[in-house]
Amino acid sequence: MKNYTQAYVKNSLEAAEMYCRAFGAEVTFEIKNDIETAYEHCELSVNGEGFLALAEAKNPCDISTVHKMKWETMTFNVFEMGSEKAVLNAFHILSKDGVVINAIHEVPWSKCCATIIDKYGVCWWISI
Repeated sequence: MKNYTQAYVKNSLEAAEMYCRAFGAEVTFEIKNDIETAYEHCELSVNGEGFLALAEAKNPCDISTVHKMKWETMTFNVFEMGSEKAVLNAFHILSKDGVVINAIHEVPWSKCCATIIDKYGVCWWISI
């Protein structure tokens, strides 16, 4: 059995670019809508392994409310990132126009981690 996460966001083309920069990912499969302004389905991979699927959200979501209320309905856990530098890079990219739930800190199971809801409303826990 496998579990492959998928996020539904507005501005899916832009989101895919941001996630590629944050995590060193690449688009490995894509199907765009008829006018090529959004993804019907997009797959991102890191080092050849599936990482995240994306699609354009059909229903509107008030991201400002998600940020204000700090809703964490689901969190994508990205761990074993390899270095503090990788975590800091992802933190910097994901927190721009997002909301920081927990800034970079240490916990008993990770010396460098953070929780962010990005500008698309997706919640991330990132860690070495």
